[in-house]
Amino acid sequence: MKLADRMSRLGTETAFEVLVKARALEAQGRTVVHMEIGEPDFDTPANIIEAACKALNSGYTHYVPSAGLPEFRKAIADEVSKTRGVSFDAEQVVVTPGGKPIMFFTIMALAGPGDEVIYPNPGFPIYESVINFVGAKAVPLPLLEQREFRFDVEDLRRKVTPKTRLLIINSPHNPCGSMLSKEDLQAIADMASENGFMVLSDEIYIRLVYDGEFMSITQFPGMPERTIILDGFSKTYAMTGWRLGYGVMPKALAAQIAKLMTNSNSCTASFTQMAGLEALTGPQEESYKMVEAFRQRRDVIVDGLNAIRGISCLNPRGAFYVFPNVKEVVKRGKFANAKALADDLLQEAGVATLSGTAFGEFGEGYLRLSYATSIDNINEALNRIDGFVSKLS
Repeated sequence: MKLADRMSRLGTETAFEVLVKARALEAQGRTVVHMEIGEPDFDTPANIIEAACKALNSGYTHYVPSAGLPEFRKAIADEVSKTRGVSFDAEQVVVTPGGKPIMFFTIMALAGPGDEVIYPNPGFPIYESVINFVGAKAVPLPLLEQREFRFDVEDLRRKVTPKTRLLIINSPHNPCGSMLSKEDLQAIADMASENGFMVLSDEIYIRLVYDGEFMSITQFPGMPERTIILDGFSKTYAMTGWRLGYGVMPKALAAQIAKLMTNSNSCTASFTQMAGLEALTGPQEESYKMVEAFRQRRDVIVDGLNAIRGISCLNPRGAFYVFPNVKEVVKRGKFANAKALADDLLQEAGVATLSGTAFGEFGEGYLRLSYATSIDNINEALNRIDGFVSKLS
C-alpha cells in the first residue's frame, strides 16, 4: 500500500500513546497513577444522561442538519453571547462531534500550501499536526515560563507576514494552564485588523478559571468578524466520550464549515445534541462543584511539586494541568531529555506523565501532569515522584 504523502505530515497525541504503555504495565500487575490524560474523572451529570435517554426514546436517532439542530444552535448562540458579552446568532454556530473538527475544518478552510498559520508552542499538538497536514507552514509562537507561559507580543509581531492566514490561541491553555491578559488580546486584535488574518480562539476551558477573569478575543472591536470560537462539552460537563463540540464564527465561514461537516460526518448525533441542550439550559451545580474540586487539587499538586528537590512549578490560572520545570532533575539524573525522564517515571515509579515536548519543541525541560484525578491519587503521584527524584545522584 502506498499512502498519500500528506499522511507522513500528520502527528498524534502522545497522551494516548502513554496511556497504552501504562495499561500494559497494569496488565502485568503494576499500579500506575494516571496523570497523562486530560479528562475529568467525574461522571456526566445525571440530568444530561437522562436527557440523552429521553431523546433516544423520542426518536432522535435520525439525520439532522449538518450544522446542528436549530434549537441547539440557538441555545449555544445564547450561551456564548452571555459568557462573552458579544451578540451571536444561531446561523454562526456549527455543531461538531467534539472540538477537534473545528480545528481541522477551520485550518482546512483558511490555509493551504504557501500560507502560514501561527500557533502556540507548547500547545495542543493537533494544531501543528493539522497545519502540516493541509500543506501550510506551521509557525510556532513560543510560550515562555518567564512570561507565565504567555507569548511575547513583539515576537508575535515579527512572525506575522503577508502570508499569515490564521493565528491560533488557547486561553486557558493546555498544557501550561496560563491565560492571556487583556493587553495580550488587545495586541492580537490590533495585529489581526492591521494584517487581515483570522483568529481561532480555543476556549474549551472557559469555565475552568481559578485566578482572574476569562476574556475572549471577540470582546475587542472588529474581532467577532475575525474570530472562530472553539468550545464544547468535554471539559465543562465531563462529556469527553459524548464527542460534542462547536464553533462560533462569521456566517459566511459557518456555511463553509457546515459543508465540510456534510462531506465528512454528515451530522453530529442528534441525541447527543439534545444532551448538550440540557447541559446548557439545565442545572449547573455539578459543573461548578467540579471546578471547585479542580481548584483544590491544583493547590495540592503545585505545593507538592514545589516541595520536591529540583522541580519548580508555576501556579496555573486555568484548565487542569500543571507544567513543572524539571530541567534540574533531567541534568542531575543524566537523562537525555524530559521525555526520557517521563519514560523512567512511568517504568520505575508508576507515574504516567507527558514530556513537555509532546506539545512542541519549546516544551523541552518540562512535564505535563493532569490533575483531573482525586487528591489521593495526586498525593500518591507526588510521593512516588519525590521518591524517584531523591534517589538520583
